[in-house]
Amino acid sequence: MSKKILGIGNAIVDIFVKVEDNFLSKNNLIKGSMKLIEKKEFENLKNAIEIEKIEAGGSVANTMAGIAYLKGNASFIGKISSDEFGKAYKKSLKKINVNFFYSEKNENLPTGASIIFITPDSERTMCTYLGVSSQLSANDINESNIQDHDIILLEGYLWDKGKSEEMFKHVINLAKKNTIEIMMSLSDVFCVARHRKDFFKLLINDLNLLIGNENEINELMQKKSLSDSINELKKINKIIIITRSENGSLAIVNNEVIKCESIRVKNILDLTGAGDLFASGFLKEYLDRSNIIKCLKTGSELASKIIEKVGARLN
Repeated sequence: MSKKILGIGNAIVDIFVKVEDNFLSKNNLIKGSMKLIEKKEFENLKNAIEIEKIEAGGSVANTMAGIAYLKGNASFIGKISSDEFGKAYKKSLKKINVNFFYSEKNENLPTGASIIFITPDSERTMCTYLGVSSQLSANDINESNIQDHDIILLEGYLWDKGKSEEMFKHVINLAKKNTIEIMMSLSDVFCVARHRKDFFKLLINDLNLLIGNENEINELMQKKSLSDSINELKKINKIIIITRSENGSLAIVNNEVIKCESIRVKNILDLTGAGDLFASGFLKEYLDRSNIIKCLKTGSELASKIIEKVGARLN
């Protein structure tokens, strides 16, 4: 029986667009940033672009897609509305063999969407309208969705006081009751800055695995250097995975630091999803009970493949 993983995250339709640098300055967008926008700004931007392609996105959904690409057994829960983008979202996951455990209904908000502007230097600038995706609540997730999985991956982006925090805790309680491992991705450095105390508490009390990049980890640990962060994290008996772009990756397991070099890439086209796909490779091997170095290597392989393509899909 192949091991199963369930991802829970923001269900966001990714809309890919190629633009020149002057488009960003004209629209007051900071290159390389991820900006949350309201519906009106989203509609205005949507009307000013030519859509290159659309697919089911959101960080955790991208990771589940990568696991399905590696022939793993991946499922996803995210909140959509039964509108045009919601239908496109569902169809996009089905096409790549990711099980989608969410029954969409007519919601008061539309399905979330992110416009990803790719400039000639391959940098991505994202404008995200969360729509109904951020309303995922404990009521949307029941025990039957969860119980036959081996790992649950939650994204830091989902953590906000109120409804999302309740949902997170609900999932953690169900996972513990069913002895399922819990992993969280730190999502982004600003997200960590906003919720640092909560995330640290989750790491200590609830998580089995944590993944983040070097900046996110340093923010979480409030350290200037990675080596200082690592020294602190060694004291915590968890598996911590840290990605470092061209400097490779490492994992801290029971006081031991395991390092892996990155894979050189000739032609970088788009950095979208590099971290998400690293997580796919790592998790697929982890589910297969591979050793940690193999988990890191497969993560690096997938990350190196995805940055040679536009978008966050290998298939």
